[in-house]
Amino acid sequence: MGVSQRLTEVTQFLAEVLTPRAPLTVIVDGGDHGGAALFAARLAAAFPAAARAWNVDAVMGLSGPAGGVLDSALNVLEPAADRVIVYLRTGPRGGEGEKRAQVVIDNHDPQWPVIRHVHPRLADPERWHLPESRAFFTPKAAGWDKRFGNDLPAYVKAVEAAAPSPGDVALDVGCGTGRALPALADAVGPSGRVIGLDCTPDMLATARAKGRDTRAVLTQADARHLPIADAVAGVVFAAGLVHHLPDPAAGLAELARVTRSGGRLILFHPSGRAALAARHGRTLTADEPLNRENLDPALRAAGWRLTRYEDPDDRFLALAVRVP
Repeated sequence: MGVSQRLTEVTQFLAEVLTPRAPLTVIVDGGDHGGAALFAARLAAAFPAAARAWNVDAVMGLSGPAGGVLDSALNVLEPAADRVIVYLRTGPRGGEGEKRAQVVIDNHDPQWPVIRHVHPRLADPERWHLPESRAFFTPKAAGWDKRFGNDLPAYVKAVEAAAPSPGDVALDVGCGTGRALPALADAVGPSGRVIGLDCTPDMLATARAKGRDTRAVLTQADARHLPIADAVAGVVFAAGLVHHLPDPAAGLAELARVTRSGGRLILFHPSGRAALAARHGRTLTADEPLNRENLDPALRAAGWRLTRYEDPDDRFLALAVRVP
């Protein structure tokens, strides 16, 4: 897909789901370069004047501390009944104001915008989540291991924490380029089976180029609708997956569906949540799905029991057991 096609695809989709609704607020992240203003202009141009009874305003945001909590101009800008505010965010992500936005666009690469959030009343996640996930990861696939190759030892330790048994069926859901697959294959041994699942074909192609398909079966799949029978997995490994899903609770339930009683789930990232948030220019908020206060009850509701939770700067690791 070319750059022009990508820009057209995103703006046409947004024009479809936003018309004729107002008031609305749209965040375009990456407002510190001209690309965000250009994107806002293209979004406005995507709406034929006859098809809407409202105007699109592009607003340069005012980010800064308010009451000791990171906040944004969204707390003071009120879109009128006939307005859609496109807020070009120049400051860090996060803050209470973002909760009021119906659409969030990642435009840090001005040539390749990606839809990060659409309110369910505007469009069912089935319409946008999977293609946008692929759009985000496809251009990054070829250089993923070069960028994050130093994380491989951390993946080995995370697999050790899950303690797969010889003969287990092990799933790596959202496997990417397959960095956990060799360690999982070593753990389950020749009598076990490892399946790596990812929604992005280019990520799986990179995994094959690395030879990781010799240790595992690689399958293109949506993590929300796994092509796996009920209660077959002894171990489910999910690195950097759950917080990217539009409905994390439903994602945990799907992972529980494919896991046998007593099977183990490991949620992992080779950076702690606070360190990762800082790297992306945002702060952690109380409503994040991987906060222990949120994750524990969500796991219990999905059929898991949390047994271990670690979140230092150099890793995030949560281990849960499938209960009957």
